[in-house]
Amino acid sequence: MKNILLPTDFSDNSWNAIQYAVELFKDEKCNFFLLNTYTPMIYNLEYTSRFGLIEAMGATSKKSLNELQEKVEKKYKNPNHTYNQISTFNTLTHEIDELYDGNVIDFIVMGTKGATGLSEILFGSNTVHVIKNAKCPVLAIPSDFAFETPREILFPSDYEISFHKKQIKQIVGIATSHKSRVHILNASFGYGLSENQEKNKQKLEELLKDVTHLFHSVSNESVTEAITEFQTKERINLLVMINNKHSFFENLFFKSKINQIGFHLKTPFLVIPSSK
Repeated sequence: MKNILLPTDFSDNSWNAIQYAVELFKDEKCNFFLLNTYTPMIYNLEYTSRFGLIEAMGATSKKSLNELQEKVEKKYKNPNHTYNQISTFNTLTHEIDELYDGNVIDFIVMGTKGATGLSEILFGSNTVHVIKNAKCPVLAIPSDFAFETPREILFPSDYEISFHKKQIKQIVGIATSHKSRVHILNASFGYGLSENQEKNKQKLEELLKDVTHLFHSVSNESVTEAITEFQTKERINLLVMINNKHSFFENLFFKSKINQIGFHLKTPFLVIPSSK
């Protein structure tokens, strides 16, 4: 049974992500955890306690979570799914760490903020921090993205990491459940694969043997260019990457400002952490 965390700030954006998660895993038994974290703008605990700000925020949070659970259970009557509520005075990233370390959750689905004037800034800072630091897979859903079955999955890789079953089972699980086709995309500037890359590629092929998959290779293009071009040619429903230290993923996302993304993300984005 999956234990899936659904962070919410009660916005339309987070509701959209919740709906996506419920649809994606409709045929699987899941425990969903609706999470709302809150911290007052003023961090002086003596001041906030004296004026009851924390208690008031907590009461509002719990009331809103009750209403949200009623809303989702009314719209999606699914005997495979159970819902739990977590309302806590904490930051989102700290709460996620505590829940993961306590073996409460093993997957996260959350919304992104969408573009905020600059087309490059597609994630809110909370989402980016969660993606960078989470120890379990994180599925980020773009604003206003209506659920569609992930028939075509794009998985860019430089084959520089040794793949593990634990990582790839996330892709295999979704692909099996939705009869998806996995496209593995490698971008380079004309250099052939090294012996180690070939070895890793073969291992990946073995791990994907039970699902339909295709390998693609493009030359003289950056990863971002290759992803963008591939998405214009194929109707991709899900983008997947492994967040491995010192890999192209880290360079792509965190080399510059933490909330800048080098390409326009228009599809759900699954980030799988590197194996520990």
